[in-house]
Amino acid sequence: MKQIYGLIGYPLIHSFSKSYFNEKFEMEKINAEYINFEIPRIEELKRIIDTNPGLAGMNVTIPYKEKVIAYMDEMDETAARIGAVNVIKFIRSKGRLTLKGYNSDVVGFTDSISPLLTPERNKALVLGTGGAAKAVFCGLESLKIEPTYVSRTATPDRLTYAELTPDIMDTHKIIINTTPVGMYPHEDNCPDIPYHLMNSQHLCYDLIYNPDETLFMKKAKQYGAEAKNGLEMLLLQAFAAWNIWNE
Repeated sequence: MKQIYGLIGYPLIHSFSKSYFNEKFEMEKINAEYINFEIPRIEELKRIIDTNPGLAGMNVTIPYKEKVIAYMDEMDETAARIGAVNVIKFIRSKGRLTLKGYNSDVVGFTDSISPLLTPERNKALVLGTGGAAKAVFCGLESLKIEPTYVSRTATPDRLTYAELTPDIMDTHKIIINTTPVGMYPHEDNCPDIPYHLMNSQHLCYDLIYNPDETLFMKKAKQYGAEAKNGLEMLLLQAFAAWNIWNE
């Protein structure tokens, strides 16, 4: 039977996963298909599972990396610690289906940012507080980099965008956008941060990969900062997801 893999999220206009995996299946002669399941409500996940008996694995993207946890029967240790799932493994045994949640964003992020680290880049600002932000935060800690969330809402353990002072910008040389701000088709948008306070020691990493160069990246480069998009992270987490589904 043909195995089905897929992606749940909303919207999915930005996703490259479908073409990536289907090209892989065709090239490697794998009897499988990757389908985009664009669902406006997480409650529709049950219907997708019930109507696709060949499902073997799924990826999870915005805005369901946290909400999907309620549907998991088991959780990998890393995913449980982070509180976000972006990979689901379908385990079928003795007529019973078990959904196990994993997080491959952490390894995808850490492996892609590691070559860009310098001694000066030892503190990071993480823009956003969603599922992807949690994975990035965990990954930074594993790399011995001190992360701080930046959010529109003030809390004791977060900074607001208005609190990004010259001193904060000077001491935090890594800035990571984990929000969808600037994603296609809204390329004219970017996070509201003081770009003019950046210099060549700064690294601006955008998890977005469509467009290739976001306005966040363009503005960072104008002031000499190094900039990187999320395509390599996407590919690395896809490799990890495939390994999870087949281990």
